[in-house]
Amino acid sequence: MSRFSLGASVWLRHGLVRQYLPKGTDLFVYSQKEMDAIADEVNNRSRKGLGVRSPLSVSRGLLLNSRQHATFIL
Repeated sequence: MSRFSLGASVWLRHGLVRQYLPKGTDLFVYSQKEMDAIADEVNNRSRKGLGVRSPLSVSRGLLLNSRQHATFIL
């Protein structure tokens, strides 16, 4: 049984995660709640490459923008 969503492997490979979980860390010593907290911190941390915005704020902006331009065909 996997404790991570499919997208978790992406952020686990990211260097920021190594600040929280050093390479070789046994991930099963952490609870799902602790892993979710780390994911939240990583996703809410601003990034220079995103114009000093967080991945979460960029994603929200894209979703809001796509909803405004969505056309529904009935």
